[in-house]
Amino acid sequence: MNDEQLHQVDLFAGTHPNGQPVFERVPALATGQRNQYCLQQSPLFAIGAASGDVIELMVNNPGRFRVRERSGQLALRVLRRDGVAALAEELTPVVEKLGGRLDVESERALVYSVHVAVGFREIERLLDPLIQAAGASWSYGNVYNPETGEPLDWWESLLNP
Repeated sequence: MNDEQLHQVDLFAGTHPNGQPVFERVPALATGQRNQYCLQQSPLFAIGAASGDVIELMVNNPGRFRVRERSGQLALRVLRRDGVAALAEELTPVVEKLGGRLDVESERALVYSVHVAVGFREIERLLDPLIQAAGASWSYGNVYNPETGEPLDWWESLLNP
């Protein structure tokens, strides 16, 4: 794909207390299909998608999207009120050993992408002690339905074809 296909797509990330929608800008490659893009990193605030997923932006509903194809990546979101720089130095090599990568680093947040084949238990076993020791919190950005809290189970077809 050429550089002309690289875009910054605005994904719905929530609602501001004043009632206005909030969007998160995420780099993506156009797929050639109308309104469809392949995300180049996992979003921090936009829930439901991860790096490598192909999404379709909804017409007449700015920032809303539907995942058309899952990459198998899990979006791991780490938050720490007192800053994440020191935690990133410790956590990033652990995630890289799992074959994952750091997608987003801001003052108080990190976003990693790790393939689901690593396993939820393994990810949690490695992350939980480091996150707890740092006084931080973490969550999956694309595992649970944001309205119901139920698992999305998209990984079942990837792990058990």
